[in-house]
Amino acid sequence: MSTTSQELEKISDEIVATYDKYGGINRIDGANLPTLQHIVEILDDFMQILFPGYFGNRMPARSNISFFVQSSIDSLFLRCTDEFCRACEFAKKKYKVTKTCKNCHEQSALELIRKIPDIRSALKMDIKAGLDGDPAAKSTEEVILCYPYVYAIATHRVAHEIYKMDIPLVPRMMSEWAHRRTGIDIHPGAEIGSHFFIDHGSGVVIGETSQIGNNVKIYQGVTLGALSFKKKPDGTIVKGGKRHPTIEDRATIYSGATILGGDTIIGHDSVIGANTWITASVPPKTLVTFQEQQKYRSLS
Repeated sequence: MSTTSQELEKISDEIVATYDKYGGINRIDGANLPTLQHIVEILDDFMQILFPGYFGNRMPARSNISFFVQSSIDSLFLRCTDEFCRACEFAKKKYKVTKTCKNCHEQSALELIRKIPDIRSALKMDIKAGLDGDPAAKSTEEVILCYPYVYAIATHRVAHEIYKMDIPLVPRMMSEWAHRRTGIDIHPGAEIGSHFFIDHGSGVVIGETSQIGNNVKIYQGVTLGALSFKKKPDGTIVKGGKRHPTIEDRATIYSGATILGGDTIIGHDSVIGANTWITASVPPKTLVTFQEQQKYRSLS
């Protein structure tokens, strides 16, 4: 054996040793975790059903749209069932979750597919909000094809339904894929009302326990985050609880604003100016600017 081959063999052994020492492998000799490739394929299926002809390579004719949808949801059902099984097998071993039977996952996949008409209805309102809220938008088609928030909010509305089913990993993997693709980071646990519009989008962060009302508009770089974390006596963070803000109906939040805390409520019809830092509630119909954060000005 050559010196180079011996060196490569040695390096290989050292790499394998790190698997035992540090983990981070996809369940060798056990139930495999969901894979990102399969999650992306599920999202591709969803996007083709939610926006036929806009996403993916399949361009259905109206004459065969029924066949197109049927074949798409058949594929989606099988993919979702498999990935839900993988995720819950992991949770069974890691967290002692009991929802692992195949019939349970089939029912979850079926329930998710039943939600598609409602998801499409919600997305229609989100796209209308973009068309109405941006003077640069010339058509619905332009909004769907060109605005990154459409992919992000479509992914979120799918992932949120899975999140509510207590399926682990899968919804978060979906949201993080949309984050990579669009620069918009929406945790699947966030509750978002109708007619939601993110203009430009890059750098937006919406935390898990955020609650957003109807007709809310936000701009790039906005953060809806946690103010602080309670800790246990051993120093580890306490999980759960309301940690992120509530944004009431018809609020507008401009670029770079940071709004923190589970007790923070942005009142309805308020306007939060760019680059503001907010850790306390804002009354309804209020304008907050960087220069006047401590001196609110009524919009009434």
